[in-house]
Amino acid sequence: MSRYLVGRLAESLIVLLIMSVVIYTLIGLMPGDPIDIMVQSDPHLTPADAARLKALYGLDKPLLERYANWLEAALSGDFGYSRIQNQPVWTVLAPRLVNSIILMGISFVVSLLIALPIGIYSALKPYGARDYAINFIALGGISIPVFWLALMIIYLFSVRWGVLPASGMQTVGVESVWDKAKYLVLPVITLSAANAGSLTRFMRAAMMETMRQDFIRTARAKGLGRRQVVLKHALRNALIPVVTILALSFGNLFSGALITETVFSYLGMGKLIYDSIIGNDYNVALIALLFATLLTLVSNLLADLCYAWLDPRISYGARQA
Repeated sequence: MSRYLVGRLAESLIVLLIMSVVIYTLIGLMPGDPIDIMVQSDPHLTPADAARLKALYGLDKPLLERYANWLEAALSGDFGYSRIQNQPVWTVLAPRLVNSIILMGISFVVSLLIALPIGIYSALKPYGARDYAINFIALGGISIPVFWLALMIIYLFSVRWGVLPASGMQTVGVESVWDKAKYLVLPVITLSAANAGSLTRFMRAAMMETMRQDFIRTARAKGLGRRQVVLKHALRNALIPVVTILALSFGNLFSGALITETVFSYLGMGKLIYDSIIGNDYNVALIALLFATLLTLVSNLLADLCYAWLDPRISYGARQA
């Protein structure tokens, strides 16, 4: 197992390195740079001033040389400064990261609590009226764009009924857990609804396939009850393909959070990435996008470890000769 983990760690570092090159190059090829924006916003700055500032910050050097300098600084723990907020990148990133973890974590748990039992119920009673209704609602959750769903939820709960705040993170001057929780409800509903539909469909398909297997018929022939067959034998095997989808859903959850946080003005990683790209805040956008890549890599590693827990036949140890 330790050899496997070391190998996965090495692979992850290589992927992060490649992604850093790709992201840095794409951001560097965007029209304009922080100095150009500074010159446009301040009429007192001359072209000579712009050239001097670009030389000072190394923006006059070739793109690959600039990347090499950034990578050297990043490996030493220096991620640079935010151009918009004039603070170290990690100082800007840390609170936004905590906010996104709270939003995405709650949304992920809510999605699981909705999708898994409903998917199992639908698989155990397929092709009935309730099954068709569940499939219809799940397909709706998959098909509806996240931004449209967020706007409709704001209209219903905030504009029409006025029971929940439309955007933000807390009431000005109010410091309480309950007040912050109210501002989380609508973003969590949006992300959970967008994610639960696909998870329900996958859980239903995996459970239906498992219930057709020979070992399920054998368990029934031994006289085991329905609950024991489903929970002890079928569910564990059905979860193996679903775990793969759960790992991939982290990426979808993060991309959905980017839209959701922007619509609801929730100060998380998604909105930070959006604001950084719009404002040409290169350092913040780069580190935030690399963190999104790291999140996907970690979720896939956890999925691989879950495979071994769900199926004892799966082993990541050294192969026997």
